[in-house]
Amino acid sequence: MANKLMVLPAHDYNAVRLVRIPDDFEEHEVFRHVTGLVAQVEEQNPDYTWDEVEAALEDHGFEIVDFILGPALD
Repeated sequence: MANKLMVLPAHDYNAVRLVRIPDDFEEHEVFRHVTGLVAQVEEQNPDYTWDEVEAALEDHGFEIVDFILGPALD
């Protein structure tokens, strides 16, 4: 099966992240699931860091992918 990836955008280009979606997620449900995980981290700690979000994602089978950010297309 082909890799399914999700970009987690950010206003700060250094904070953009790319994650590999687990095979058992349907495309229509993954956005909601990731939004819920991020919200859960925010509720538990308003001063959260990326490391906490990363851990929550990895606990649910998502994999953080290294990437090179290319030039803006605006």
